[in-house]
Formats: sequence, C-alpha cells, structure tokens
Amino acid sequence: MMYGILDCDNCYCSCEKVFRPDLEGQPIVVLSNNDGCVVARSNEAKAMGIKAGTPYFQLAEQFPNQKIAVFSSNYELYGELTGRIVSLISQEVPAYFRYSIDECFIYLDGMEHLDLKKWGENLHKKIKQYVGMPVSIGLAPNKTLTKMASHFAKKYQGYRHCCMIDSDEKRIKALKLYPIGDVWGIGRRYAAKLESLGVKTAYDFAAHHGDWVKLTFNNIVIQRTWRELNGEDCVPNEELAKKKSICTSRSFNGMISDFDSLKTHVSNYAARCAEKLRQQGTVASSVGVFLNTNAFREDLAQYWNFQEKRLLTPSSSTITITQAASDILKSIYRQGYQYKKAGVIVMNIGPDSPIQQDLFDINAEQFQKMKRLDEVVDRINRMHGSETIVLGSQQYTQKDGKGKADVFANAIKHDYKSPSPTTRWGEIMKLNANAKKKKE
Repeated sequence: MMYGILDCDNCYCSCEKVFRPDLEGQPIVVLSNNDGCVVARSNEAKAMGIKAGTPYFQLAEQFPNQKIAVFSSNYELYGELTGRIVSLISQEVPAYFRYSIDECFIYLDGMEHLDLKKWGENLHKKIKQYVGMPVSIGLAPNKTLTKMASHFAKKYQGYRHCCMIDSDEKRIKALKLYPIGDVWGIGRRYAAKLESLGVKTAYDFAAHHGDWVKLTFNNIVIQRTWRELNGEDCVPNEELAKKKSICTSRSFNGMISDFDSLKTHVSNYAARCAEKLRQQGTVASSVGVFLNTNAFREDLAQYWNFQEKRLLTPSSSTITITQAASDILKSIYRQGYQYKKAGVIVMNIGPDSPIQQDLFDINAEQFQKMKRLDEVVDRINRMHGSETIVLGSQQYTQKDGKGKADVFANAIKHDYKSPSPTTRWGEIMKLNANAKKKKE
C-alpha cells in the first residue's frame, strides 16, 4: 500500500497571499498571538535571514529600510482555507487523516494502478487553481518516508511539487540526504543523542542493526521509526489520531492581576478546547488549568500553579468544560500577583460514543440537550463567523464599563490582522465598480 502526505507550503503566509496577489515575491511574516514574535515566514523572508521566534519589535532594528509585509495571526482564515484543501483531498482519495492545520495524510489503497506521481502533480495544480494555495506532496510505502518525500518535493522544483519514494534505490538516496534531526518521530533529545553516537543522517540510523537500536533506545516510537526508514509499514493508522490532551494557552498583552479578567481568558481557552474535542469527535474526562507570573520580571513576586479536575461524565460540552475550568481557577488564584500567562488542558481523551455516565451526574436527557445545544452553536458560528454566539463568561467588558462587550478574537492584540472574507459577512471583499469608470 502507498501513503501520501500533503503539506501546505508556508501555510499562514500562503493564506494571506490568497486575497493579496500584490504580495507575490514580497517577504511576509505572520506574528504570534498578541503580535508577539514571528511564527511564520515566506520564502522571501527566510532568504532575508528572518528567524522564527524573532520578536516583532526587533524586526525594524534587524532589517532597517526593508519592506516586509506583517500580519497578525488569523486562524479563522487559515482554518477555512485549509479546510477547503481537505475537502478537495476527500474527493480524490479513499481515506485521509488531517494531521495538523497544514498537513493531511492520505491513503492510496486501490489506487496503485494509477501513475501516482502524475496524480500528485495534478492534485497540486487543482488545489492551486481552486484555493490559490501551493502544496507539496510526498508519496511512499509508509508514513515516515512520506514526510521525507514531502520535504524533497518542497525543496527541489524538479519534483514539480510531488516526490515519490517507491524503490529501495530512491529510499537509500533520500536517507543519505536527510539529517537525523529532521526525521519524523525523532525528537530533539533523541537527535542529540544519535548525533553524539556519530549518527548524522537518516541513512546512518537505518544502517544500524535492529538489536543496537533496541539496546540503545528502549522506546517503541524510535524502534518503529528505524523500521519505517528501512521500508516497513508499522505506524498504525489509529496512532495518528491519538491525542492524550488538548491545550489552549496565551501570554497576555501586559499582565493581569484581577480575578474577573483571568476568568474571562480562561473561559475562552476552555471553550476552544471543547470546540476542538467536538471537531475530532472526542470527549475529555479531565480538565486542568495552569496560571503563572512573568518569570522575566525578577522584581515582582513569582507564583505558578496547576490543578486538574476529573469530570464525573466525559464531555465535550462548552458549558461543562468552561465551568470546570472556572472552578479550578477560583481554587488556584491568589491575590497580589501580576499574571502573565494562563492555559486550559483537557485530558484523558476518548471517543464521544459510547459514554459511561455517572450515576450522580447529569442524566441521559440532560446530556443529549447539551449536545444538541453545542451542535446548534457550532453550526451558527461556522455560518456567521466564530464567536457569533458565546457564553456570557467569555465576553470582555469595556474598560469604562460602557458599550457592547467584546469577544476574544477582538480582545487580544492584533494590529495587523487581515480580514476574514471566507467566514465573516462584514469582511467580504467589495468591488468598486465606479473606480474603473472614474479612471476612464
């Protein structure tokens, strides 16, 4: 069986260019939440030497007199455009698994009779035409090698956006060119250990005997990676879908000391965790909240805490998870501290059916009502823009206490945020028909 992986090239920057063709060839960077640091770079920005993680305020200092297009993170736009790509993929393959916002594994069972290299090139053309996004496609007999193939498809234009590893000759050639630290399944710590043992490339690792791998690394993931580099298919499909936890966290724009402001942030983080659970058809049995001060401010009192709460009935309900997170925050909050970051983690994740309900918790009727409520809210938010409907605890009151309460997407700093014409009615692009007439 052959597998594939489709990777969106410079995903966030490419999404911004879809509605801004004037940015073609121009260096582009996308900033983290609260416009903190660079999290995405176009090829032009990379060529300039802009590093991931560079604080925004340093860009002007490091690259004076350089014209750089800067954007705040717009995950609403990125999610919608990559979702359209996944929709196109679903029409082309018998099965697929969305691995991340910009990556999707594809299963090509029953398609072996096709010229898969040509098929991949055509899929790239289709996505580019329909969505406006460039993608790189890797094809191989296992998932580890597909990741490697997509790297070469992205790096070398000669592959025409699709690289296929379908023979031992091609596999060995690819392994010799691939740094061990870039291999899927090899983390930073294991990469450092391997390099200290003289293993510099994927080929160096694959060439070792299996017994050496077992003795050196008592780790099933590392052993599977070695086997896949040697051509075996041994990473189970269900392994990809396993997420032991989901975390949503943010560093604040400034610091926060009052409980009500912290509660609003934590409620929004909890709501997002609940949405992610529902999107992948899962529920969580535990909710955790962490809270910490600014470790870089040695002149201020320091505090850090984390606490979790077990749910009597596993849930993906926004109300249930938000309430649990609020209860935990109330327990760990301490007055007199300046807090810089908070986060919510949902843990012990499992499928959303069947669910074992607790005798002393909500009954089946209540459970179904909350499930239907979340389904309606999710549908409305998809149609009219995220946060069209939110809980009262998610709303940010204005500083003067007057005027309409704000939502999370607008409350965080995003001075360079682009419109979301694919999800928000008020931000749909408008053409000025009279502009051309005036010029004429």
